[in-house]
Amino acid sequence: LNAELKEQEVKLQFHQLGQLELDNSKAEEALKQFPNSILGQALNQELSTYLETKGIRPEIASLVTGWVAWDTYNYIKQLFSYESEDVRQTLSLIMIAAQEVRANEKYSSIELYLKEQISPSPSDPLLMERWKVIGEEFKIPEIYVPLKAQLLDSNGKPEEKSVVDLENWVTEQLNKSETNPQVMFIQAGPGRGKSVSCKMVAERVRKELHPIWTPILIRLRDIDTFEPNIENTLRAAVRENFANRDDWLSDRNTRYLFILDGFDELRFEGRTAKGIEDFLGQVGNYQAQRVCRHQFIVTGRESALHGIENRLPANLVRLEIALMDDELQKQWLLNWGTLVGQDKASEFQKFLKADNCPERVKELVREPLLLYLVGAMHRDDELNIKMFEGANDAQTKIIIYQKTLDWVLTKQRPEKLNLELTEFDTEDLRLILIEAGLCVTQSGRQWTSIKAIESRLKNDKTARELLEKAQKKLGGENPLRNALAAFYLRSAKASSSTEGAVEFIHKSFGEFLCAQKIKESLKQWTKIDSESRRERYVIDDDKLAEEIYDLFGYGGLTTEIVEYLMALLDSEEKFQYLKLFERLSDFYLDWCKGKFISGVPKNLPLNQMQKFHTEKIFLDLREVDIFTGLNVMILLLELHRYAQTQDELKDNIVFHPCAKNDSDSLDRGRLLRIIGYSNSIALYTFSNTVGYFLSGADLYGAYLEGADLKGADLRGADLEGAYLYRANLPGADLRGADLRGANLEGANLYGADLRGADLRGANLRGANLEGANLYGANLSGTDLTKIIWNEDTQWKDVRGLERAVNVPEALVEQKKNP
Repeated sequence: LNAELKEQEVKLQFHQLGQLELDNSKAEEALKQFPNSILGQALNQELSTYLETKGIRPEIASLVTGWVAWDTYNYIKQLFSYESEDVRQTLSLIMIAAQEVRANEKYSSIELYLKEQISPSPSDPLLMERWKVIGEEFKIPEIYVPLKAQLLDSNGKPEEKSVVDLENWVTEQLNKSETNPQVMFIQAGPGRGKSVSCKMVAERVRKELHPIWTPILIRLRDIDTFEPNIENTLRAAVRENFANRDDWLSDRNTRYLFILDGFDELRFEGRTAKGIEDFLGQVGNYQAQRVCRHQFIVTGRESALHGIENRLPANLVRLEIALMDDELQKQWLLNWGTLVGQDKASEFQKFLKADNCPERVKELVREPLLLYLVGAMHRDDELNIKMFEGANDAQTKIIIYQKTLDWVLTKQRPEKLNLELTEFDTEDLRLILIEAGLCVTQSGRQWTSIKAIESRLKNDKTARELLEKAQKKLGGENPLRNALAAFYLRSAKASSSTEGAVEFIHKSFGEFLCAQKIKESLKQWTKIDSESRRERYVIDDDKLAEEIYDLFGYGGLTTEIVEYLMALLDSEEKFQYLKLFERLSDFYLDWCKGKFISGVPKNLPLNQMQKFHTEKIFLDLREVDIFTGLNVMILLLELHRYAQTQDELKDNIVFHPCAKNDSDSLDRGRLLRIIGYSNSIALYTFSNTVGYFLSGADLYGAYLEGADLKGADLRGADLEGAYLYRANLPGADLRGADLRGANLEGANLYGADLRGADLRGANLRGANLEGANLYGANLSGTDLTKIIWNEDTQWKDVRGLERAVNVPEALVEQKKNP
């Protein structure tokens, strides 16, 4: 009955539409601005009513009618081709005026944005380059295969049997009818295909779902200012006419899918996780508002969430991009064969399937970036299986990246061509690229100004002479512009620089080259002056301290850079680990005493801060000093962990943050003071910077009352006898940690992972163990008086519970009747 009534209503409206009279002014209005004309509005109403009778939701019907009204002008224009020349001449001025009006309208601006910023066929050559595969002429859609993703629960753990096709899953979420859907949160490690998937999802939405959904792709690294109001942040990021309208987010005729790529690259608040946390909170809050008609996808590395997992917005649905399985690899190889020839693709497949191809290579090529790099070098006869013999996972990746660098500097661009272009030889280019990697990393972005690279190179006498010589031969032209084109770099827009800028096509290249720069510096720091009668370092202590601030004062080292660095050091023949450890230890102790920030007249943090400011890296004095010290601590922790696996080093390289190696004096409160100093610039700075590197750390007897170690990775750490009274350890990973005799009274262990931890004789009086996992932990002699726990606390297979002190009766009953 309702359907019949709606049909009758439609017929009545069509009849009324037929009675609509148009005078000359109304007809002219329809030609100039059809969507806003009386005729346009009347037809909109008819179309909207009709769509609703067919079961289309009102909010969808309004989107469709708005875009139909916009496109109607093109059909009106076609009708005039049937009119006489006199009629066309009479109406020509009106039609010209109509085109001018349309050019300034929202719909025109959106269509231009979709063509230039979303489609793989923009007219701007620079934008076209972003669709090119690294070093190739073909574009991403020609080689891309849709990736799969694993759905995660609220704790970031994989849900059972929940692997989905990423693009199809996103489309399904967009087609759901409920209001205020969850924010789609897609995470993955480097090289897993996050940014490429963002491009392809946006393009698919443009082709298949627009105008119901209009995709907006924003690289978060391109945002200079984050406003308290997220609407203003989005407007500044889009930089298009349609976003300048006051109603651009409230207009019923548009609904946007915002794809925010790279939350790990947000650059504000000293690059701490606090900024990431606040931004994700803004997105979550905005998505939850009843007035929000839009949808958000956020992507980035999982490591950026370290320490803030328990504070993520509640309305997130999390996924992690999965490694490529055999099916996806097979699809990729089919595409590869179309581009490079089936013979080459078949040979590459045989290479990967060969029994003597290392398993590490086979695993690494399940990452899209490494699959392409290995495939491209195999095509060019630059790879063989012998290269990977005896290499572990990190070393295998290093071999691939190092070979990629050699391949680009020689095979892809012959040395003669490089000389003609840049006046630099291959080794000069390598030096330039390593400096570029450091500059990009220190900038906190994916790009850096050519001026910044040039400034760093001029600090080196040899490099400075090369630059001057090359510039003369090129008639005053900046030689770096051509030199930087030799690697996977492209032009970038530097809003505050007139010197031009470059960006790495993939963040991993910049991180790898930055690690190479650090490795070269570490080697120099261990060199002995051969002309000295006594053992004396080529770089003395004062110069060493200056170089340490220059390298490490910019922000926390990432796990990826540290992994590359340790693999690079391991590949060095007879690297002087002990000498490096001794020199860094001496610096660390001086830093703890405040020697460098109190220096008069030479204040190293101040000098470095001023250098950074000239490069538009706006860190303050304390930030430079704190990050320098924390990064040195990270290196000492990594050297300690490495040394414990080497018989010849493990007794000589032992790092304890509270005492110098082989020292009789133990400053038990040193680490606590470092944590407090670090958190003076932003909460959680220490745990977000160093927390990930504390696994296996020697923290024996450390005094850490009230210490904030939220989310820290303390797997296998030695915390025997540590004083952790009321320490803040929610979400901390303490698997296998030695906590014998530790004082954890009143500690916050909410959601902490204590599986297999040794808690014999520990004091847990009043500790918060809600949601903690104590599977297999040893609680013999542990004081459990008044502990706080709930149904989410995991007690399975706990050892020694019968010998624990003051075990809660409810827990005893639970163990009896699980």
